[in-house]
Amino acid sequence: MDKPARWLMPTSEPAAAESLAAALGSGALAARVLVNRGYRDPEAARRFLSPSLGDLHDPRLLLGMDAAVARLRRAIAQGESILLYGDYDVDGTTAVAILIKAIEIAGCRAGFHIPHRTKDGYGMHAAAIDRAAADGVTLIVSVDTGIRAAEAVRQAGALGMDVIVTDHHLPDTALPPALAIINPQQPGCQYPNKNLCGAGVAFKLAQALLETLDWPPEKVRRLTESFLKVVAIATVADVVPLTGENRVFVKRGLEGLRSVRSPGLRALLDVAGLKDGGALSATQVAFQVAPRLNAAGRMADAGAIVELLLTGDEARAREIAGQLDALNRERQQTESAIVRAVLAACLTAPVTDAQPALVFAGEGWHRGVAGIVASRLVERFHRPVFVLGIDAGAAVAQGSGRSIRAFHLLEALESMPDLFQHFGGHRQAAGVSLDAGRIDEFRERLAAYAAARLTPEDFTNEIAIDATLDFAELDERSVEGVLSLAPFGFGNPAPVFAACNVEVAAAPVAMKEKHLRLTLRQNGRTLGVKAWNFAERAAELAPGRLVDVAVCIEADPYAAARGYPPWSAVLRDVRPPGLRPLD
Repeated sequence: MDKPARWLMPTSEPAAAESLAAALGSGALAARVLVNRGYRDPEAARRFLSPSLGDLHDPRLLLGMDAAVARLRRAIAQGESILLYGDYDVDGTTAVAILIKAIEIAGCRAGFHIPHRTKDGYGMHAAAIDRAAADGVTLIVSVDTGIRAAEAVRQAGALGMDVIVTDHHLPDTALPPALAIINPQQPGCQYPNKNLCGAGVAFKLAQALLETLDWPPEKVRRLTESFLKVVAIATVADVVPLTGENRVFVKRGLEGLRSVRSPGLRALLDVAGLKDGGALSATQVAFQVAPRLNAAGRMADAGAIVELLLTGDEARAREIAGQLDALNRERQQTESAIVRAVLAACLTAPVTDAQPALVFAGEGWHRGVAGIVASRLVERFHRPVFVLGIDAGAAVAQGSGRSIRAFHLLEALESMPDLFQHFGGHRQAAGVSLDAGRIDEFRERLAAYAAARLTPEDFTNEIAIDATLDFAELDERSVEGVLSLAPFGFGNPAPVFAACNVEVAAAPVAMKEKHLRLTLRQNGRTLGVKAWNFAERAAELAPGRLVDVAVCIEADPYAAARGYPPWSAVLRDVRPPGLRPLD
């Protein structure tokens, strides 16, 4: 059985919360959360709750932006051949679509190249650079890639092509010899938002380019805002913090997705079961929209995503969306098979605290789902995990890793570069390629590196409690206040509330064998709660038992469509009452 989660309780500051609630005219629950998350000043809290386009930073604050825009404008004016070189995930493909459209609006057409995940692998490759030169390309713009592609950029220059690198990944010690580099992570860049995703960086380039056009400001503003629908999807999918400028992207972009004219986006939302005119949440984007886009790069050719987002042909859009939906089902089956294989192996050799980092490898495992499988296993084991697929014919292992908050994956890989043919990534996610014969060595060296930096306490799941809750506080106004803190995601998770001395009012009702529906009672007030993946813990929820519960309040469009209140309470954890705050 997994270790019980540690509840991290906040410091109670009732006076500050009451003052903020009065200033905002909001419910007390939302004010408690805002204070706990550092929004004590009413004006800062208002900007958080109602972000506007005016909160976006000037794109020219990005180092390299002026040179990049000047070179792009020259290429557009002279009708040069421009190639956008992207990545195969949601972030990279949407970024390509954003820049293709922006360059088209500015008066030129651009081609694009996206490598095939399994045939080519990540990054910029010599063969693609050679083809670009042969095709007469004079300007390459890398998108969501390139910051560690010094050799490819040098090759492009030798072949007479200029390169603009746009990326958000951590740079190497030496930057590539590009004409311009736009990356908030590069040394010397003072841009306030260091957490842009690749599509966010591409959007800032598009924004700067559009602002140079001799158009009325209102037209430029409308065009700029129209890109936020796609930027929002990429920002959520790439799991960057949903705060500051990223919050503007996602909140305004989700509002724009209520009404979509793009045939491709509309078809995508349709196959995801999201109706036109309905309010979308970041959770729906993360679990219904992004996986279908990612499926192309994981299982087939990611270029289909760019075509989907740019096509004006409704029939073709529906066709591509249907293909993505089918690929996503295939991805789910492939992913589930690998997870089952790993967990079966762990029954024979259980994971212990003596294994601070894990490396799983299997012959024929599909590399396209390695990252998402690693994420599932991190959730299960609460420690860094790499999942590698072995190509026996080539004697190569390739795959991805995911991490916990306390462990920097890229720094770990940089401590052992001799092991890999290729590697890259950032703090929470990374990819590697190495000789299959060195997997055991990788496992041992990663474990040794992690053992020097992690303790058994790091392997325990933590639940950050935002505030305490009495069921009597849950009314329409307070729930509306909590939901106004959305969009929720990394950096701005759905608030978690602790309710103490709660009675399980009735026997839990099983849903689809692994979920539960509960009725809880506190001081005479009852609350219906959904408990996802809690069936195996049903014994802790026997009728009449007193417990402490950690719950989230979430928007529930399905309930709203059936005439019920448009929100649900969702169980995050349960424990015996009266434990110490960090137990």
